[in-house]
Amino acid sequence: MAVSRADIVDRQFVDTLSALVPAPEAPRRDLDSPVRAGARITAREAIGLFETIISSRILDFEARALKTVGQSFYTIGSSGHEANAAVAWASRPTDPAFLHYRSGGFFLGRARQVPGTTPLLDVLLGMVASADEPIAGGRHKVFGSLKLQIPPQTSTIASHLPKAVGAAFTLARQHRLGLDGAVPSDSIVVCSFGDASSNHSTACGAFNTAALADHQNLPCPVLFVCEDNGLGISVRTPQGWLAARFQNDPGIKYFGADGLDPIDAMSVARKAVDFVRTTRRPALLHIRLVRLLGHAGSDVEQLYRTAAEIEATEARDPVLRMGIELAREGWLTPTQILALYEETRARVRALGQEAIRRPKLTKASDVMAPLAPYDAAQVAAEAKRVPDEEARNQFWKGRLPEADRPRHMAMLLNRCLGDLLVKYENAMIFGEDVARKGGVYHVTADLQKKAGVGRVFNTPLDETAILGLAIGAGQLGMLPMPEIQYLAYLHNAIDQLRGEAGSLQFFSNGQFRNPMVVRIASLAYQKGFGGHFHNDNSVGALREIPGIWMACPSNGRDAVGMLRTLVAAAHVHGQVGVFLEPIARYMTKDLYADKDGLWNHAYPALDFAIPFGEVGVYNATDKDQLTVLTYGNGVWMTLRVARRLEEEGIRVRTIDLRWLQPLPLEAMVAQARATGRVLVVDECRRTGGMAEGIMASLAERCPDIPLSRVAGDDCYIPLGAAANLVLVQEHDIESGIRAALSGGAA
Repeated sequence: MAVSRADIVDRQFVDTLSALVPAPEAPRRDLDSPVRAGARITAREAIGLFETIISSRILDFEARALKTVGQSFYTIGSSGHEANAAVAWASRPTDPAFLHYRSGGFFLGRARQVPGTTPLLDVLLGMVASADEPIAGGRHKVFGSLKLQIPPQTSTIASHLPKAVGAAFTLARQHRLGLDGAVPSDSIVVCSFGDASSNHSTACGAFNTAALADHQNLPCPVLFVCEDNGLGISVRTPQGWLAARFQNDPGIKYFGADGLDPIDAMSVARKAVDFVRTTRRPALLHIRLVRLLGHAGSDVEQLYRTAAEIEATEARDPVLRMGIELAREGWLTPTQILALYEETRARVRALGQEAIRRPKLTKASDVMAPLAPYDAAQVAAEAKRVPDEEARNQFWKGRLPEADRPRHMAMLLNRCLGDLLVKYENAMIFGEDVARKGGVYHVTADLQKKAGVGRVFNTPLDETAILGLAIGAGQLGMLPMPEIQYLAYLHNAIDQLRGEAGSLQFFSNGQFRNPMVVRIASLAYQKGFGGHFHNDNSVGALREIPGIWMACPSNGRDAVGMLRTLVAAAHVHGQVGVFLEPIARYMTKDLYADKDGLWNHAYPALDFAIPFGEVGVYNATDKDQLTVLTYGNGVWMTLRVARRLEEEGIRVRTIDLRWLQPLPLEAMVAQARATGRVLVVDECRRTGGMAEGIMASLAERCPDIPLSRVAGDDCYIPLGAAANLVLVQEHDIESGIRAALSGGAA
């Protein structure tokens, strides 16, 4: 069994300080003097920092002690990283801080700046998963606090860096737009991460985005803080790599600090913070540290490090080093330091006992409560609220959308987005090509000209950066509507939705939110070009994300009504919405015959909105023999098939589900029971498409109703006409309808 290194590190501190001889004039009284010759840090500041890092160390010990009795569920600690507290001391409590899971010193240091906080108890409540924990409510152990401007992070792979860059980028934009921000306009954004995760593509994308902004003279006041202990669990970071990598990064100012000397770390941190705050440019603070006690309580580091290496690391303990310096300089006596250490231990131990007595989450409904709050009446009222008439006339220069003739989906979406920019002064539209070009399909054409470059703008070709910007902007009070150019491109950045945007309200118990509606040119059936990147029907990765809304309109009228509801939910509840816009229907004008114009629609009234969960019902009569549940392109195709079958006396009711996540279950059941037979037409894949969830839900709720489906093949979509071999076609739908009515399998 491995020896407890926590006990050894603890004993080393106590034994070393006990053996120290007090300085002749200790304790010195002039606490506002430099803590040492040439330092710009006073003794008072250094002692405060020392108190903070001792508290962080004792918290790590307590986490392991509680684990031995089965009460602690999180033992990844900050031991050896305590110098990150210096960054908290150098920054302001109003500077948003996105923290690494080893930034315990920072969290405690930030809390010292804000009266009335209880950081030690808060962290312990998180470790024991208590429902009383004030940020996540027992859902996870995170460093987070609304009062401290620390949004909770669960990232181990630096996936929080893009949103930190997004928040920094948004600060200046809010100010230029004359909007009140969540924090002062001269704030900076702090973002800490580990040396190993600096290699992750997500982190590299964030560095690139920040540097690119700086290259274009766009303010991006973000301070990246690399906590470099030389290890990624058991894998060593090549010596010298990080300094060489970051010192040469264009657009990001480099600052190096010795985290084994917390006083030096504080001095350099101040320089770095001052640089970012005054220049509004990105910088990186590289703090060289050590990792003590292993990766976590369950990590047996003796399996990959020699005993000599572990002991050499422990000999460099920054808490011990600072204690020795304060004693030798005479600011504190060894006896005072040990008294502080033991008093902190006793306080933390008592708080630990208090924490385990606090209640836990005991009901699934309580666990899930903050995921996606929804007040139907409130969202509906907001969706129907009309934009200011004068502002709208000025935006459209008198050529109002409702005065235009019926138009296709792309044009109606353009008009809807324009009205949303008028209605919400904090709304922004951004993505690749959305500005002057107006998007690949011209959905955002002329919106930049009308709304200005501050609200409609292009981004780098990086979906992670686009979504990170949306998350950061949303957290600072904006209402972002990012565009992802194709559904296939989303998968390059899906964790920004799954791990970051979708989880924020859950892990903050609803205290933090990142409202956003992600517009994605989606699905297949494009003619003339395509291939799997431009014709993509993979929705499975979105279906499994808890708490997000996913919508897919089939026509322009519905697109306007649904988008208004999604944006209203984002505004009211901080909802994360994904809006799948069927590419093949963007320009569709006709339904049954050339030039019939039946898929064109007039621009809906300003108070028109389609509520969440309301489905579209086509051709319903009391003689219907079959209910077809479908969405997107499936609606258009099914209606065409149904018209032809009607000539044979076959009556089919077509239902446009519209809302794909969560599914409109009540409406689905009602429409299934209306005919007693259901065919699901799913243009996506048989595996991971929509039909699986639809049919499982119906089988649970109405097992007496026969169910069948038509779905796309489990295949990438090839180029050209070959695509039609693996995608659902109208003849497949017709065969499926006939088989369902005859009792056979589709």
